[in-house]
Amino acid sequence: MSIGILAGVVVGALAVLIGVFKLMWRVAEPNEALIISGSNHKNEGLGDGMGFRIVTGRGTLVLPGVQAVRKLSLDLNETQLSVECVTHQGIPLKVRGVVIFKVGDDFVSIANAARRFLDQQKLMSERVHIVFAGHLRAIVGGLTVEDMIRDREKLTGQARSACGTEMEKLGLIVDSLQIHEIEDPTGYIKNLAAPHAAAVQRDARIAQAEANRRATEAEQQAAARMSEATRDSEILQAGYQAERDQASARARQAGPLADAASRQEVVVQETRVAELEGLRKEQQLQAEVRKPADAMAYETRTLAEAERDARISAAEAEAKETELASAAKATATRLTGEAEAAAQHAKGLAVAEATRAKGLAEAEAIKARAAALAENQEAVVAQQLAEKWPEIVSAGASAFGNVDQMVLLNGADGMADVFAKALTMGGTGLGLARQLLATMNPAAQEKLGGAALSVPPAQRSEESVEIPVGDGR
Repeated sequence: MSIGILAGVVVGALAVLIGVFKLMWRVAEPNEALIISGSNHKNEGLGDGMGFRIVTGRGTLVLPGVQAVRKLSLDLNETQLSVECVTHQGIPLKVRGVVIFKVGDDFVSIANAARRFLDQQKLMSERVHIVFAGHLRAIVGGLTVEDMIRDREKLTGQARSACGTEMEKLGLIVDSLQIHEIEDPTGYIKNLAAPHAAAVQRDARIAQAEANRRATEAEQQAAARMSEATRDSEILQAGYQAERDQASARARQAGPLADAASRQEVVVQETRVAELEGLRKEQQLQAEVRKPADAMAYETRTLAEAERDARISAAEAEAKETELASAAKATATRLTGEAEAAAQHAKGLAVAEATRAKGLAEAEAIKARAAALAENQEAVVAQQLAEKWPEIVSAGASAFGNVDQMVLLNGADGMADVFAKALTMGGTGLGLARQLLATMNPAAQEKLGGAALSVPPAQRSEESVEIPVGDGR
């Protein structure tokens, strides 16, 4: 009885101990940290006197009523970002993204997060949104729209770098920051993409057209190959049919061909006989006609050549004789010409000598006449005029030679005036000669003593000459 009671007491005590142990033992889950406060504890990596202890991934004893145990979640959290920003170009944008964060695994981060979010863990996402919104506005304000579109990684990196220090103070770490969308209420991005969209649309249309062209070409080539195959098949069929028709024709023509071959052999033999007959006649003509004709032609040609050689010899002899005669005649002609040339030379010398003597005599006469003229010009001129006076008057009266009829108005006086004018022409010539001599020899003019150089009218009228009129009519 006592043993049973003792065993019951022991079992009860063990049950109580187990119950008390369960009440005092706390185990931290992998995704949480136990924050035990109520006593001064020392944590690894932290300074002394924090007033709480951090337990992660293991169990620990907690004194109920003395220590308080609270849990801090180490799970991932996310917050949606929707931040209205203004770029460096002054263009308003709305940046949408997501931040995935959690409490750091080290004791420092857990301690910082416990101090700030232990009782406000639901507000953790809101606080993170505020931090990232402020930094995103500052970062976007220093960028252009083109930079944000072309290099979103740059925007993400700058945002994480700018928020890193503050997130570390909060005990949080950023696992991921993604910019999902950049909204453009002004349409700037759409207009910026319009040229590229048009180019892409153009390239797409070109590619589609090229694909259609290639498809059409492939279809046409396939149709052409089908037509080609059909043609080849029909050609082969036609060839086979032609061969069959040819074989049938040869079979049908076997009999006629045999007859034709027999007739051809007969014609060949007849042709051979005709050729032999022609050859015989040709040889007969050679013997009876051609050879005698060749002999006669040879005889004629030989006689002609002999006669030609004889004529050539005679012509050469005659030419030699003519050459000798011509040489003799040429020698005689040359000698005769030389004699005649010598005679002409002598005759020319004699004529030249006579001409020179005559010229000297005439020169002496002219010289004497010039001397006489210098001494008595009036007498010389008068003598020469007297010698030529009939010719002068005749030349003056020749003006009436072409007159058929002459009408005289004054009767005999008119006739006398006409003859007086004709005679006056001669006197005028005499006066002109005297004036010329006076000009050439002023001394003679002084000798004449200023005598009148013209013949007086009375003197001209007294001289009488016979004046022919016309042909003596």
